[in-house]
Amino acid sequence: MKGYTGVTASGEAIHYVDRKRWFWLLSVAYPLQALVPVALHASTGNELWFILPFLVNYLLAPALDWLIGEDTNNPPEEVIMQLDQDAFYRRLTYVVVPLHFVVLIGCAAYALTQPLSGWAFFLLAAFAGLTAGFAINTGHELGHKNSKLEKTLSKIVLAVPAYGHFTVEHNRGHHRLVSTPEDEASARMGESIYKFARREIPGAFRRAWLIERERLQSRDKPTWHYSNPILQSYAISLLVAVILIAAFGWLAIVFLIIHHALAYWQLTSANYIEHYGLLRAKTAKGRYERCEPQHSWNCNFVLSNLVLFHLERHSDHHAHPLRRYQSLRHFPDLPQLPNGYFGMYVIAYLPWLWFRIMDPRLLALPHIDGDLDKVNIDPDARPSIFLKWGRDKMTEPTFTDLPKL
Repeated sequence: MKGYTGVTASGEAIHYVDRKRWFWLLSVAYPLQALVPVALHASTGNELWFILPFLVNYLLAPALDWLIGEDTNNPPEEVIMQLDQDAFYRRLTYVVVPLHFVVLIGCAAYALTQPLSGWAFFLLAAFAGLTAGFAINTGHELGHKNSKLEKTLSKIVLAVPAYGHFTVEHNRGHHRLVSTPEDEASARMGESIYKFARREIPGAFRRAWLIERERLQSRDKPTWHYSNPILQSYAISLLVAVILIAAFGWLAIVFLIIHHALAYWQLTSANYIEHYGLLRAKTAKGRYERCEPQHSWNCNFVLSNLVLFHLERHSDHHAHPLRRYQSLRHFPDLPQLPNGYFGMYVIAYLPWLWFRIMDPRLLALPHIDGDLDKVNIDPDARPSIFLKWGRDKMTEPTFTDLPKL
């Protein structure tokens, strides 16, 4: 297995081997799972197979994360550059791009040409959409890189869920304001995922267009200029939609609406759990402190990281946005999620359970230590949160508001 050699500051030679090197192929193969129920239904005619991928992702995957456990192994700082420059890892993110189109077209073709019941049609479109959420994850990895090829591939793969505004909003909006009350993509303590979605999805769209409009205007170009990367990605989405409608009829529009909505929901689910309640402090000059690893929830569960291009080592990603997925590191004393992303999604979909698990974990973080002034709190939930967690820090209010759904 390929290794990397470096020299420490004291002159000692070190050798590092990424023992997960070939396992990263799971990030390439995982989106193809949406085609498994298609094949099983084609061979058996049983529509219950369309439930299978939901059971795998939201029951089996969390259980496997818990059973397999965590990996806190880090590549040594002395070999990070070599690891980043290894073309093998980049090529995996390239290869998965066309596979996302294969999944979309394959699932759409099957749903639109077979005599499926309404619920089976919905389940196939929905899970194909959740799989397209992985396309946004691929676009996330590619869109942070400086090479023209990777930025182009990012725009292409983001066309699958018609989320072409993601890179502009994420790189120039979310990363700048992450873990602040001003960030639409940072969830607040006491805010349910359903309330968060109503703020995050339209907010991301609006912010992306404002950012890109300002960039183009600074170059004396109109918002609808052909160099607008949002429009470039949307044009591909439109082309795919036209092809599907021409090939399979107007019912393709219904399929795409379900598909895109579930892809957006997948991204919203990730955004919700990644920064819940975390807050960057303001400096004496009124600016937010630099984003540090403690401003993101981290996760080291092996399986879910291997199928998501290490997305769950989110703390190091925000501290070093250009660092490639294989080089992301774990740090001690970070905010740690109790399960991988798939398990945390299920918990988030049950707000009472999410608050019960995550609120005490949030307040117990060393840099917060129960101080609600160091927490990003939903304004609507503030009275009830202070009544429950901060009686010794405030005058008891005369009314309470429960967190809104």
